[in-house]
Amino acid sequence: MTFSHDTEQALGTLVRLVNTMPGPNSQVDSLETLEELEKFVQEREFSAVDTLTEKDLAEVRDLRPLFAPVFTTDSDASAATMINAIIARGTSTPRLTNHDGHPWHIHYSRAGASLACRITVECGIALAQVISAGERERLRRCEAPDCDDALIDLSRNRSKRYCDARTCGNRLHVAAYRERRKASGE
Repeated sequence: MTFSHDTEQALGTLVRLVNTMPGPNSQVDSLETLEELEKFVQEREFSAVDTLTEKDLAEVRDLRPLFAPVFTTDSDASAATMINAIIARGTSTPRLTNHDGHPWHIHYSRAGASLACRITVECGIALAQVISAGERERLRRCEAPDCDDALIDLSRNRSKRYCDARTCGNRLHVAAYRERRKASGE
């Protein structure tokens, strides 16, 4: 199953947001300053964002612990409960739009909504679409033992195991290769 462009964009935003939190394997918080929030907004291609304030930063940071448990829950029912609570925090006013060279797609937050409201509603609806499609297992955490990043597996066969194949995946493959060579006496 493939999701629409706007759903995949929102899921990517969600993963990036959750991964700014410090975790058991990474004590780094990469969303502490307005500059980091501005970079996040640019990277995730948010349109029509006014000047960001400390209030925006605090509101967006407060969303992270709400979304993070969705990546580790083991049932659709608990995921649905979490997602419904998240979506209820925002103001939803679905509208069609085609901006920045993207085809027609749906924005679920009202025009002029705060960044936190937009993230709440857009990412919450994207998660709801994943759950309603029976695809919750696509939401997971990286399997590298020293990484706890969230990931969304959009591969056709649901085989993505690492948040980034070039870092976590490659590091584990190299370690396994070295262990095999060591075991064979090379």
